[in-house]
Order: sequence, then structure tokens, then C-alpha cells
Amino acid sequence: MAKAAPAKAKAKSAKPQAAAPAPRPKKPKAAAPQQDALLKLVLTSLDDDKAEDVSTISLAGKSSVADYLVIASGRSTRQVATMAQHLRDKIKASGRRVPSVEGLERADWVLVDAGDVVAHLFRPEVRSFYNLEKMWSADLTPTAEPAKRRKVSAKVQTA
Repeated sequence: MAKAAPAKAKAKSAKPQAAAPAPRPKKPKAAAPQQDALLKLVLTSLDDDKAEDVSTISLAGKSSVADYLVIASGRSTRQVATMAQHLRDKIKASGRRVPSVEGLERADWVLVDAGDVVAHLFRPEVRSFYNLEKMWSADLTPTAEPAKRRKVSAKVQTA
């Protein structure tokens, strides 16, 4: 009986071990469906309210503040304020958190912060003055030029 036990142990250790499967390569990270749904909701709301010159800027690699920046114009302060209120109400009705709204009192420039999407609503004159499209569309990648180094020679003083 004592001899049978070591034979079983030997048989178990003699089995070849299965190789671990190779890790799968990671797929490029795409925008989450919720972000795309929020962006679509914002664009649809602005289209329904007859916003003019709507532009969308992806902030991927530029800022961690949001994923998208939406910039639109209204013909008057009343239209800009109404677009912001409708946008806030539609985002709230979709079950998301209530977005922060800044600048609604004057309605020259209203910012609606919905988290992953930030909307800037302007009167045309104010929009052309601040020109956010130019600032956020700029290529912010660092240049590849190496910094020039100065050689500093040390003088050795002899006594």
C-alpha cells in the first residue's frame, strides 16, 4: 500500500502542463457609448433650437476637462438663454446629473457643463471676439526639436 501512493504522485507530476494562453492585444479605446449619446443629445437640442454655426471639437489628448467641446451661436441673448435652458432640461430629463450653467443672466456667453460634453453658447459678436475654435483646435503636441545645450568649461585654478 505504501508503494502505490508514490506511484500516483509520480503519475500526476509527469502530466504535461498546459501553456497559459497569450494575453489578447488591447484594442484602441473608443469613446464610450454614453459620451456619444450625450454628444448626440446636445447636438440634437441645439439643432431643435435653431443654433447657428455649431462646431464640435474633440478634446482627446488636449484636456482632461471634458471629451467634447460644442460651440454654437444664437441670434440674440433671448435665443442663447433659451437654448441653454432647453439643453439643461433635456440633459436632466435623460437621467443624467443636472448640468452646471454659467452666464445665463446676461446670455452673451453661456456655458453648459454636462461633464463629458461642455457647450459654449454665444451671441455672434462675442463668439468672434473670443474665438474659442482657434484656441482649442490648435495642435498642442510638443515640438520634437532638441534643446540646445551650452557647454560650460570649468577653469581650474592652480595655486
